[in-house]
Amino acid sequence: MRRGTFYLLGFLLLMLFDSIGAISFKYAGDHALPVEASIAWLLRIFTHPWVYGAVIGYIGAFFTWMTLLKHAPIGPAFAASHLEVVSVMLLSVWLFDEHLTLGRVLGALAILAGIVCLGFAESNEHVPEPEEVDSATRR
Repeated sequence: MRRGTFYLLGFLLLMLFDSIGAISFKYAGDHALPVEASIAWLLRIFTHPWVYGAVIGYIGAFFTWMTLLKHAPIGPAFAASHLEVVSVMLLSVWLFDEHLTLGRVLGALAILAGIVCLGFAESNEHVPEPEEVDSATRR
């Protein structure tokens, strides 16, 4: 698999897991009300599937992130890991009737611009990995 395809699929998977985790957490929070300090409240929370969606989302995001960190350049990888903020913002507009404000839109654009800038900077400064150097010297 080409490196670019690996990164693209990896970051899409990371964004998917992060988004599922955050949206599930929001739904679980809605179902947790009214908050009480009791065993009955805990049992009520753990009967909602959204809690498990949040756990699965965050565990999936963790393992995807650890795999990406082994291979991806750290600058763009760290920036791209914040795409989930943009996806959750857009999903929240649709699912929770939240409003897009100028500040939110500008923040999302800043995140996207930062990812693009770091991606271009990283591609211009690409240092071949040892396996690339070995295969280039064999030719």
